[in-house]
Amino acid sequence: METTELRAATKSPVKLALTALRAAEVIPPYSSQRSRKDFTMRQHAAMASVRRFLKLDFRGFTVLLGEFAELREALGLEKVPHYTTLQKAEQRLKKGTTTHC
Repeated sequence: METTELRAATKSPVKLALTALRAAEVIPPYSSQRSRKDFTMRQHAAMASVRRFLKLDFRGFTVLLGEFAELREALGLEKVPHYTTLQKAEQRLKKGTTTHC
């Protein structure tokens, strides 16, 4: 008889970010060949997951990223994206309009 293991839901945004990055490996790295390549679509997907988990708006999430070095490190961010960058990336992710590089 097989036993099923229930995974406890995390309350840590850092652990969620790391898990979301691993899950996002199926997403192409960039939305376009001409992308500035400041942030990957995988990072954007992980940031969207954490933002929704924390129930923050885009501006509030960028403030949090600016103050939370451990979260930036977990996401592999060298800088904090502008809130409109996050907004537009989430729209692309929802539509599935990323093109393969």
